[in-house]
Amino acid sequence: MSEQEVENERQLATQRKLLSDGIDQLGLSLSNDAIDRLLQYVALLDRWNRAYNLTAIRDRQQMITHHLLDSLAIAGFVQGPRVLDMGTGPGLPGIPLAIALPEIAFVLLDSNGKKTRFLVQAKSELGLANVEVVHSRVEAYQPGTEFDTITARAFATLETMLVRSRHLCAANGRYLLMKGRMPQDELGAVPEHFAVQETVALQVPGVDGKRHLIIITPR
Repeated sequence: MSEQEVENERQLATQRKLLSDGIDQLGLSLSNDAIDRLLQYVALLDRWNRAYNLTAIRDRQQMITHHLLDSLAIAGFVQGPRVLDMGTGPGLPGIPLAIALPEIAFVLLDSNGKKTRFLVQAKSELGLANVEVVHSRVEAYQPGTEFDTITARAFATLETMLVRSRHLCAANGRYLLMKGRMPQDELGAVPEHFAVQETVALQVPGVDGKRHLIIITPR
């Protein structure tokens, strides 16, 4: 083995331990295959990021904490069988959740062609049979079947996300909307045909900043 190969192996072992320890702290149980796929996703995101600027985070270890573990922190709240990740960007939280929850079908929706091209490549390389990639604006997307869960990772205000996607949520469905600080002003602007069911302070291993999950249902 060359020195570079030895260093690559060392870094991969460090990343695997960071991810595995974080998954344990979240109370999740993932197979070795799922952990391999999560690490493959980070490696792919890192490679594409150098050319296409898909995320502001450049360090793989920080990608594991701030992207993978942050996304997986809501896994216990996801209800299937159909989930929409709107404004998914490079697949967050959708791809980590799809890897962790292979029995659930995920649609990853984004209007940015550069990001959906990356998602198509990630779906292929990771062998994610439970993932569909859609290049569309939220308000223009007409899938024909509503979703049991709609996720989003702070790509707009609560009001904007809810209004644009109201036609996509099943009557007994739910929104899992991820935010940093508790968005008190946005909570007060939630439209009357939606109900805030719960706000959850998320404890994400390796992330010092505040993280919150807002659970909302249609009335």
